[in-house]
Parts: sequence; C-alpha cells; structure tokens
Amino acid sequence: MATNRMLTFTMFDLREHTFVSVKHVIRSFKHSGHFTAIHRASVVTLHRPLRIRPETSSSPGYSELRHAERERETTGLTQKQGGVKQEVGTSVEQAQSRGKQTTTTMLNERTPLISSGVCGLNVATAACGAKADTTPDSGSDTPTKDPRQLDTFFGVMVPTILSMFSIILFLRMGFVVGHAGLLQGLLMVFVAYTIISLTILSICAISTNGAVQGGGAYYMISRSLGPEFGGSIGLMFFLAKVFACGEYVLGLVEAILDVFGTNPDTHLAEGFRLLPHGYWYKVLYSSVVLLLCLIVCLVGAHIYSRTAFVILLIVTASLLSIFISSVAVKPFDFIITHQGPGNETVQYNVSYTGFSTATLKNNLDSGYSLDYSTNTVMSFATVFAVFFTSCTGIMAGANMSGELKNPSIAIPKGTVSAVFYTFLVYVLLLLMVSATCSRTLLIQDYGFLQKINLWPPFVTVGIYCASLSAAMCSLIGASRILHALAVDHLFGMPLAPATITSNSGNPWVAVLYTWGLAQCVVFAGELNSVAAMVTVFYLLAYAAVDLACLALEWASAPNFRPTFQLFSWHTCLLGILSCLVMMFVINPVYSSGSIVLLLLLLLFLHYRSPTSSWGYISQALIFHQVRKYLLMLDVRKDHVKFWRPQVLLMVANPRSSCQLILFVNQLKKGGLFVLGHVQLGDLDTMPTDPVQQQYNFWLSLVDKLDVKAFVDLSLSPSVRQGTQHLLRITGLGGMKPNTLILGFYDSCTPDDYFLQDSAFCSSSLGQGSEGEYNFGVDLPSLQAHFPPVRHVESPRSLSPEEYVGIVADALKMGKNACLARYFFQLEGEDKESKVDGSERTIDVWPLNLLQPGSRDYEDVCSLFLLQMACVLNMSHKWRRARMRIFLNVETESNDQGWVVNEEAFRELLKKLRIRASIKIVPWDTVVQHHIQPAGEPKHTLSEDFLSAVNCMLLEHSAQAAVCFLYLPRPPAHHSHSQQYLAQLEAVTNNLGPTLLIHGVTPVTYTGL
Repeated sequence: MATNRMLTFTMFDLREHTFVSVKHVIRSFKHSGHFTAIHRASVVTLHRPLRIRPETSSSPGYSELRHAERERETTGLTQKQGGVKQEVGTSVEQAQSRGKQTTTTMLNERTPLISSGVCGLNVATAACGAKADTTPDSGSDTPTKDPRQLDTFFGVMVPTILSMFSIILFLRMGFVVGHAGLLQGLLMVFVAYTIISLTILSICAISTNGAVQGGGAYYMISRSLGPEFGGSIGLMFFLAKVFACGEYVLGLVEAILDVFGTNPDTHLAEGFRLLPHGYWYKVLYSSVVLLLCLIVCLVGAHIYSRTAFVILLIVTASLLSIFISSVAVKPFDFIITHQGPGNETVQYNVSYTGFSTATLKNNLDSGYSLDYSTNTVMSFATVFAVFFTSCTGIMAGANMSGELKNPSIAIPKGTVSAVFYTFLVYVLLLLMVSATCSRTLLIQDYGFLQKINLWPPFVTVGIYCASLSAAMCSLIGASRILHALAVDHLFGMPLAPATITSNSGNPWVAVLYTWGLAQCVVFAGELNSVAAMVTVFYLLAYAAVDLACLALEWASAPNFRPTFQLFSWHTCLLGILSCLVMMFVINPVYSSGSIVLLLLLLLFLHYRSPTSSWGYISQALIFHQVRKYLLMLDVRKDHVKFWRPQVLLMVANPRSSCQLILFVNQLKKGGLFVLGHVQLGDLDTMPTDPVQQQYNFWLSLVDKLDVKAFVDLSLSPSVRQGTQHLLRITGLGGMKPNTLILGFYDSCTPDDYFLQDSAFCSSSLGQGSEGEYNFGVDLPSLQAHFPPVRHVESPRSLSPEEYVGIVADALKMGKNACLARYFFQLEGEDKESKVDGSERTIDVWPLNLLQPGSRDYEDVCSLFLLQMACVLNMSHKWRRARMRIFLNVETESNDQGWVVNEEAFRELLKKLRIRASIKIVPWDTVVQHHIQPAGEPKHTLSEDFLSAVNCMLLEHSAQAAVCFLYLPRPPAHHSHSQQYLAQLEAVTNNLGPTLLIHGVTPVTYTGL
C-alpha cells in the first residue's frame, strides 16, 4: 500500500448542477461490490473537485468509523501515482442514478452541529479565522484495533463502583452517623438511592433505545432533548464532574495530612509526620495531587483503565479489613486533639467499644453539632449533601459508552449491579460503625477507620486508591464531555481548541481545560465546603436525564422502543421532583443559581439557533400537543366574534412577491398564513413527485423573510385546478384558509426582490445568521431554485379566463377573495425596517365603485373590507397608521338620503369600535359618465367612466400606503373575463399598493 492515502472523490448532481463534496468518508468495499459512504456529508457548490482525506485517529467520530475501515476489502482496489483508482462492482451510472434521487444530503446522529454562532464557525473551521481542517494524511494502512473492547464488568461495573466508593466511603461514613444518627443515616441512604435508582431507570431506557456513542450522559441528553437542553445540561454535568474532581482531591489531601501531617498539639514534625497544616499548604498539596492526575490523563487514560480493576481489588481488600477489624479488634479508648478557635488545642476522650447494643442505642438518634473542619453547625441538608456525593458515580459506565462493545446491554446491566453492590456496602458499613464507635469518635475524627483497623495501612492504601481513582475518573469523564461539546460546535470559539486530540485520540486540550477549572475548585480548601455545590450540580443533571426520558415517553413516538421496560412516566416524573426538592433542601442559593445558569445557557443556545440532525424532542411534543388541540378545535363551535383571517396566498415566483408576502404576514393578525404554489405537471409521467424536493427551498425562503407562514405545494395540470386542491385540503381541522389572496393579473414587469434586499445578496454570505445550518439550502442554491422574474415577452402559464375562474371558484367555495396590485412598491415591511407606521395612511373605499347605483355600505362585502383594514391597523408595523374611509355620495341630486346614510355609517363604526376618519367624496361628475353604451351588455362600462373613477382614486388616495377597494363579483361566463380584468386594471392604474376585496362571510359583531 502506498503511504499517501489522499483520495479524490467527486459526485456530480445532474439535476441541481452542483458538486457534492463528502467530507470524512470511509469507503467500505463489501464482497457484493456496493459502494457506501458514511459519516458527515454536506452539499456545497464548487468549481473544482475536492480532495478528501480519510479519517484519522484525531478526527471526530473516529472510533465509530474504525470498524468500517477495518472491513475494507482489497479486491477491486488498485492504486496509481498521484491518486487512487477505484474499481467497484457498482457502476458509475448506477451511482449517478441513485444520486439523482437525493438532492439534499442528510446527516446522521453522529454529525456535530454545523453552526457555531459565536464566531461563525462552520463544520470545516476549528477556530475563528482558522483554515479548514488540515490533518496530516495517515501514513500507514496497518489495521488498527477496535476501541470498543470493554465488556459489562470492566467497562461499566468497575468504573461505577470506583466512582461511588470515593473518599466518602472511608472518611465521611462516621461523619454521617455521628451527626445524623443511624436512623436518619439510613434514611439518607434510602433517599439518595431512590433518587439515583429512578435516574438509572431513565438511563437504562434511553441507552437501550438505540446506539449510544461517546459522550455518555451528554450524548443521551443532547440526542434526546436536542442541542439547547443537551448543550446546557452537558455543560452543567461537566461542571459537576469538575467540582467532584476537586472534592476528591481535597479529601485525599485530608487523608494524607491525617497520616503524614504534623502533630496538631505541637505543630512539630515527629517521625514521618512531616507535612505542615494550614489553608495554603492544603491548596499546595491539592495542586500537586491534581498535577499528578493531569500527567496520568495526558499520558493516556488507558493507564487508569488498565489499573482500575487492580484499584477495585485494593479497595475491596480495605473494606474487608474494616469489617474483619470490627470483630477482631478489642475495645479501647484514646484521645483526639484538634486545633480550636484562637489557636487553642482541644482534646476529646473517645472510645471504640466493639459491637455493643448500648453504643448502637446511643447512635440511633441525631446529634447535629459543630463540624471541626469548617466550624459550622451541621444539619440534615448539609450532611446529606456530603453523603450524596458518594452516589454520584452512576454515570461512570455511561461515560465509557464509546469504549463498550455493546453499550445498550452493558450500561443497564452493569449500572444496576454496581448500584446494588454499593448499596449493600453502605448499609452494612453504617450498621457496623453505629454499633462499634462512640458518637464523639465519629464526629471528631473522620479518619477513625485507620485507628481501629488491624493494620492501619490497609485503610490508608484503600483511601488513597479510592480517592485517586475517583479524581482521575472525574477528570477523564469531564474532559470527554467537554470534548463532545466542542465537537458538536455548541459554544463556538471558547471551546474550539477542545476538539484537538492526540494521535491516540486523547482530547488533551479538553483535559487541560478541565484541570484548570478543577485547580480553581481546590481553593475551597475543605471537602465539606464543596460537597453542596457538587450535589446540586449532579441532582440537576440527574433531573435532566429523567426529563429526557419523560419527554420521550410523553411524546409517544413510535420509534421510542427501549428494550429496558422497567420504567414509566411516573418514575421519570418522580425522579425529577425528588431531584428538585432535594436540591432546594440542601442549599436553596446554590440550587437557584444553578437553575438560573441553566436557563441562561438555554437562552444562549436557543438564540444561536444551532440546528442539528439529531432530532428534536420538542418537535415530537409539539406534534403530540398540536394534534390533541386540533381535535378539540371544533369548526361547529366557530363564532363570528372570534373570527380572524386565515390566508392562503398563491405565489407564482417569490422573487416578485416578497413584499406581498411580508404585507400579508402583517395582515393575518395571529391567524393562519399559508404560502401556496402550483407546479404544472402530471404525476403519471414523472418517476417521483418533484414537489417534495422543493419544500426545503420554500421553507428556507420563509426563514429568510422571517414570516410566520406554512408552505403548501401542489402538482396539477393547471393552476386553477391546483388552487382548487389547495383551497380544499390546505390546513387541518379548524385551521383552514378562509381567504384567498392572488397577485394581480396585468402586464407590468415586476422588480426582482432578491436583487434589492441585502439578505439575498451573495455579499452577505457568511455574515450574521448565514453561519447557521440551512438544511442543505444555501443562499446560491436558494437563488438558483427560483426562476428570474418574467418579462413582457415571457409566455404566461395562466390565461385571463383561468385567473378569473380561480376567483370565482374561491367565492363558490365560501372563501373570501382578494387581489393585490402594486405591492412591489410597498416599502418598510422587512424586519430591518424602522418604519413605525406613523407616516402611513390606510384608505378604504367600501362602495362598489363599478356599480354607482349601489349605496349599501353595510353589506357583507363592505363590512369585510372594513374588518380587513381594521385588522391591518392593529398589526405591529401599521398600529400608528391613520385609517380613512371614503364615502361616495351624489350631492347634486334632490335626494338627501346620503346625510342619513353618513350618520348611520358613523354609528356603525362606533359600534364596531373602528377608529377612522370619514371623508365624504362627491362623485356626481364620475357617475354622469356611467352611461350604458347602446347595444352593449349590462356589465359593460365605458372607458370614460373607468378613467373618471381612476382619477377620483388618484386624487384622494395617491399618497396612501395601501388602498382597500371593493372587488365586484366575477362575471358568470368566462367570455367576459378579459373585460372584467381590463376594468379592474383601468380603475387601479398607477394607484400604488391596492387590495381589491370581495368578502362572502360575516366577520363583524357588535355584541359582547
């Protein structure tokens, strides 16, 4: 094999005319000859082929891909200088035919987030301003060892037991019994194990519902709840691990000083007791121990993993020596000396009684007193906080998920076994301590187990091994979580360096991050001072795991089928509540602060809008709730006083319709807004439905315009038939369109909005929100998808008869119809506009201007016209606009009924709570042109009359921001369609943004 493994791979998409570049590709040539490409892929527009490097050991997702790489067959693979010639059983033509069927490359659950937000990082960028990944080529084709080698016992049980058998086991069990007593101590054990047992049920359910990758608890939460919850809880869990690491180091230093520290009475070195006491000395010793842990983790976590079983044997031997000593050692008394306040030396006479019913009876009840290490009075909450840190290792096995042969089986089985084993040990140790040691001994000497042992070094070695093991386990686990967060690009630049790994895959930069934070924790100086914070962080993380499982259960997704069935939503909910209650019992300040920090992280990640292919539990929950409420939305219970516009806007080409889309977004007033589009074609003559491939482009357009709209597309032989389909089937239940809006049918050439708005310009690419993942639709492909605006010579896909027929069809179907003209002239509707509406006017002409004989201002259509104008006036950008209503009257006639009509109309506006100024417009000179030409049909209007109406409108409403006009009902016969459109075009000529409306449903209500 040649050393240079640089592969050149290019796949050309014939439909979109774009190159598909596949990054981090492992090609697996099976005996069948099929070509497979796995891991990350992205669709980009290129001008030349890309050279693709195979995965290296430092690449994200390396451990998942090594197995596929090992199975690569040499059959059909030949190499030449400067590249690789690949001969596979599958032909290029077959590969291209498969490529045609997929226009958007889908990502899998292992794919990190594409966006980074803070610094605009993308998948190929490691840091702000950094170049794309330039990992050196691997120079060897030697098969590597599969990192997934650990079984249930060594991969889950051993690390879980060692994490739970931390410093608390040897140095704080007497503390718990001495202050809380045996009864409350057992209560603490049961409460703590109830909480972690409920959480374990959730962990087992999630881990048996699919393949669990590296990242452990973070992977479970993020892939279950989505990036916002996953990132925020993952960071909180990382902080819990960091604080736990500092706590274990402080406990180890406490044990070291207990053996090798100077005599508290004389402060002089005696024999091997050489180490001086004091706050800064403790910080110094803790820093040295932490540095030792750092060196081990940098050299390689495999050193720890190889010795974990040996450490477990040593700890087990220490425990056996403790239980044997309780029977073998005879009772004796001795003196304990402490440094009291004011540098005073305090001595206590204590006794080891052996198994004694009197001692057991004295230790049954609580006796909370002063803690000599922190000089604070203990309580149930503070003692529980210290004890609970011994139960926080339940996810140690889950954190090893990347190294487990079968994590879905190993994690539940190993975790449950380890927890049951540690529970028995803790209960037996509590009983033994309560029956053999006086309360004063338990309260005043945390290291008493060494003094009552047959051979004290047994306990000393056990303490050191357990503490070092727990500290390194926390340091390694925290660094892996931080590395997983960095690989997913959730926090951008601050965590970008944490993606760097060594050749063996060790995330050494993440280890340095973790070590630096743990170094800050050891400045606390005392184990008991850190315990409350550690417990609060862990309880919050456990509550998040229960929440993830609860959300999956409540979402009722068919694909949530865990093989572990011993859970329900009741256990998840009980786990959440118990975690939250105990958090506030332990320390309300820390609990409130951690929740506030969690909410801030949630908001940060939410507004950065990181998009992933992991799947969002929120989408499943929303679907579940929306379906339930849609069933409750009964159309038979509709009432006119709760009416709101639900609009179907038909869009032929968004390039010329963006301003209208933005306007309707203001007009909908919290109602349904659907963008409809009809593609001409017949599905019988096509291999696949072309409409399905267009949804992503239209949804990306909706995101770009920042409108609250749905998209519904249809394939039909004609636009009219497609519009009928959309009017019938768009929406669901009680949320269906009641109003159809069409662009006006005229011959004017519209402007291209994509060339006017900076958001659609290529110069904005990579700026602002462009760094966000766009579901495979980038700006160039979005621009290329929608055709240029039509020219005057361009053929029309819609005839005048068909257009008028669409309006008639809508009215027949009981839908209100609106025709929009000149809305490409409307300005100030985009999201960046500072227009507040104070300079705008909304003009309403409620009379049917093409039928002067009609004087009814209160018919259904006129009232609908008023309602739509009022709804627009209530929207955000039009709230300060002035609304004017024009009443056309014939003042020269002897009939003065118009005065009465005006007063009645003012009274109507008052009842409808519509604030508007009324303008009286005499139009006698206009009506005199309304003379029916001889021999012409009744609906024919003279050009002079149409011109006079247009002049009247221009005189009063030329400066209006938008003008609402009465739309006459379309003619009954299609032969009059062109004449109907010509009349509308003449009336609205050069008028500016105009909405012609014909309403058929009552929408106003004067009662309560």
